[in-house]
Amino acid sequence: MEIKKILIANRGEIAVRIVRACAEMGIKSAAIYAEADRHALHVKKANQAFSVGPDTISGYLNAHRIVNLAVATNCDALHPGYGFLSENPQLAEICARRGVKFIGPSAQVIHRMGDKIEARTAMMEAGVPVVPGSVGNVESLEAAVSCAHDIGYPVMLKATSGGGGRGIRRCENERDLRRNYDRVISEATKAFGSANVFLEKCIVNPRHIEVQILGDSHGNVVHLFERDCSIQRRHQKLLEIAPSPQLTEEQRKYIGKLAVKAAKNVGYENAGTVEFLLDQSGEFYFMEMNTRLQVEHCVTEEITGIDVVQEQIRIAAGHPLRYKQKDITRRGFAMEFRINAEDPKNDFLPSYGRITRYFAPGGPGVRTDSAIYTGYEIPPYYDSMCAKLTVWALTWDQLLDRARRALGDMGVYGVKTTIPYYLEILRSPEFQRANFDTSFVEKHPELVNYSVRHPMSDLAAAIGAALAAHTGL
Repeated sequence: MEIKKILIANRGEIAVRIVRACAEMGIKSAAIYAEADRHALHVKKANQAFSVGPDTISGYLNAHRIVNLAVATNCDALHPGYGFLSENPQLAEICARRGVKFIGPSAQVIHRMGDKIEARTAMMEAGVPVVPGSVGNVESLEAAVSCAHDIGYPVMLKATSGGGGRGIRRCENERDLRRNYDRVISEATKAFGSANVFLEKCIVNPRHIEVQILGDSHGNVVHLFERDCSIQRRHQKLLEIAPSPQLTEEQRKYIGKLAVKAAKNVGYENAGTVEFLLDQSGEFYFMEMNTRLQVEHCVTEEITGIDVVQEQIRIAAGHPLRYKQKDITRRGFAMEFRINAEDPKNDFLPSYGRITRYFAPGGPGVRTDSAIYTGYEIPPYYDSMCAKLTVWALTWDQLLDRARRALGDMGVYGVKTTIPYYLEILRSPEFQRANFDTSFVEKHPELVNYSVRHPMSDLAAAIGAALAAHTGL
């Protein structure tokens, strides 16, 4: 099919990213926005923009209304981005029913991979190693206790339909399990509409390695190498690296083949990510499959030169992949920083408000994906990520130098951000040696003890305001 116009069922930087891909392909873009996003950048950049109502959240989550809008505005396809309805099988089903091409896998695959038990079963069928755990959901607290006794503590109690770090608790012993069981069920019910939970053996201090895959409707599947997402806080990723500086070439080839095998086994079509845990002994275990575009796809694009979003659109249009596995090469290293409007010194409390000044970094090997601008008001209703900074260099050491320079160049004023914290991570000797796992942030609380340097103009303004308040002027 020929895709001439795409409805972007999302907001923020990812909506802007998709608009740009459409523009390069000669495809018209239609944005949606809640009232809080009336002045958002994706609204300004798209060819058209349509309101989905005054409510800050529900408009982005109303699948029927969004697809009706796509039909009414003559859109051939719909791109869900990430978050919101991106992994909601109902959206894909409604698109298929209304003749709008969903840019992603089928509803059946989304449903199967979104159910952690179904996903584990599919991986075992494909011969992909999975973390030891319960056979299916645990039906009661006592069943969970019995299972944990069999596989050994510590264990992870997880929502079967979970994702994004929600609905998950680590339990060191039976007391923890009994205390957390009802909490996880409550979180799962509220966040995902399902009370089902299961148990997995806790892989202590693993490395979090994921593989980007592309599959077309002609049975072809390739991988675009791996990303290292081990630097995270409370199961939320902070920065990502491609390729992983911690893998050997042998490990890299092995995990790539595992990801392709997993995708082929479930008949995967479009872009997706197969996530693994790498334990201390060097064993890989399947964790989950994300049936959508990932926040961190940028680092994969930088090392391969392949535009993942454009490939998504081509695949949705029915075109075969343009690349065979032997044609895909990587060059250098890339690192992506999630620039969050948060205060690391105050337990990463969100810092919403007006951006008084914004300066994007530049120079060789520097890319910024954002939806912010000077004067933009960051609304308090959405995720705190306001920009992504991606840096590329030929070697790991050069990457560290360039990342420090780019973060230093970047200026976001008016709100607190995670930029100073990332500079501290880059100064860490362990990180510089590429020796880190998912416990890195927890093990280094001292990294939040940084000082913030303000430009002279900001200091002058702050002093003036303080004097005015003191004198009553």
